[in-house]
Amino acid sequence: MTPNKLMQLLRDNAMRDEQRPSIRAQDGEDGEVDIYVYDVIDPIWGASAEGLLAALNAAGGKPVCLHINSPGGDVFEARAMAAAIAGYEAPVEASIDGLCASAATYLALAASSVCMVDGALMMIHNSWSIAFGDKTDMRSTADLLEKIDGTIVSTYAKKTGATPEQIQAWMDAETWFTCQEALDAGFIDEIEPNSQQADAEEDAGEPADPLMARWDLSAYAKAPKRAPPREPRKPAAQRQDITALASAQLQANRNRLRLVTQI
Repeated sequence: MTPNKLMQLLRDNAMRDEQRPSIRAQDGEDGEVDIYVYDVIDPIWGASAEGLLAALNAAGGKPVCLHINSPGGDVFEARAMAAAIAGYEAPVEASIDGLCASAATYLALAASSVCMVDGALMMIHNSWSIAFGDKTDMRSTADLLEKIDGTIVSTYAKKTGATPEQIQAWMDAETWFTCQEALDAGFIDEIEPNSQQADAEEDAGEPADPLMARWDLSAYAKAPKRAPPREPRKPAAQRQDITALASAQLQANRNRLRLVTQI
């Protein structure tokens, strides 16, 4: 993996919606607080440990549902965020709403339980870095990456119960897990039905676009291809208005054509 791939991941996905903060919190149901991490993980360009700490402090000791939709990012920032989650005074349930890839998986596995919304994806791989310098610097960077990978393997093995060899094989292969595959592998505890997606499919007669479709995943070697964007289905009343407008425009064009042919 070339260094520009890491920068590409951050650059192409950071602050994709400037109107929406990287981390936001709101009151949920049954006295719970919903915290949303919907961005790349980076202290400058995206969701940061400082931002998550602020959201957890604002939660005031209430149970938290941590919603995750992130393509990953800075491994050390993610580790700090995971430590904040693990140290929170009340239960934290992680909900993978769309995509939980790379460093974002540390946030999910730091929670007391992990659910995955039907249709979401999880991905694990070996750590990346950017290095400059001579051969000694490069070897030192490789040694550091091996140590980081060792901590990642330990984290995944603790959650899943899989052998370090199996975890490393998944990471070497850049493995993408569906909900059922993540459940079978032990990364998550349950699958949450996607009721909104089901409603959209019933209305449109075709699958709804998943939340993960908002991310540019071209930096990853085995990322699933994104479906081309489709126009949202308009309400019936609005479709009738459009049909009437089109008919009126067609008649106007015919009238203009008659005038032209009479000249």
